[in-house]
Amino acid sequence: MSDQLNEITAKQCKNAPAAYNDLKVLFLNCTLNRTPILSHTEGLIKKAQAIFESVGASTKIMRPVDYTIPAGLGLDMSKTDEWDKDDWPLIQKEVDACDILILCTSVWLGEKSSVCNRTLERMYGYTHQFNSKGQYRDYDKVGATLITGNEDGVKHCAMNILFSLSHIGYTVPPQADAGWMGEAGPGPSYMDEGSGGPENDFTNRNTSFLVWNCLHLARMLKDNGGIPAFGNQPNEWQAGCQAGMDSPEHKG
Repeated sequence: MSDQLNEITAKQCKNAPAAYNDLKVLFLNCTLNRTPILSHTEGLIKKAQAIFESVGASTKIMRPVDYTIPAGLGLDMSKTDEWDKDDWPLIQKEVDACDILILCTSVWLGEKSSVCNRTLERMYGYTHQFNSKGQYRDYDKVGATLITGNEDGVKHCAMNILFSLSHIGYTVPPQADAGWMGEAGPGPSYMDEGSGGPENDFTNRNTSFLVWNCLHLARMLKDNGGIPAFGNQPNEWQAGCQAGMDSPEHKG
């Protein structure tokens, strides 16, 4: 952390407005690099992780690229004729257990990574299921994103990721994205020596805002029983559903 981030974080954590030790935070690092290869995105993730943990929230980082994740919208693609193995249900179990999901990616050709696309697609495949209140299953969870790269695209990726999370039921707080971009072109990446990334106070400020806004919103949702189950229960609508279709939107 930069000296400024260290100082501000220590002060804020000492005067936190609530307790957060019952909150679970999951970072899905959609890097293209499998563990243990260096992930520049994970360098930024660890900044946010340190703040979450400093106020007692539990955290976990997973790299979807470490797992076998087939294309498809099935809950378990290994049960289809197309694939013999599917690790996605293992990741979905962690998604289900978290209160805050931070979907993280590097930027390639101005877009989020292919791993991030696959992750969102598999999450989308579960959206025909409901929670105990009859809402879509991801209601009452908080979503945000962290992004790194050495080319343009942070805000473009954030727009897509945050819309996608909101669309499937996540609640997105203010300032729910933070990122770092090096010099445009083949310049240094976030963790490269001399990049200036870890010391960049603009990135550090936005990362801190993201963490605290996620904590505030998750606390409010949990303490108030989540989003009221009124006017947002799919079973009250026919919505043009047809036999054999999980959802009117799953027509791909």
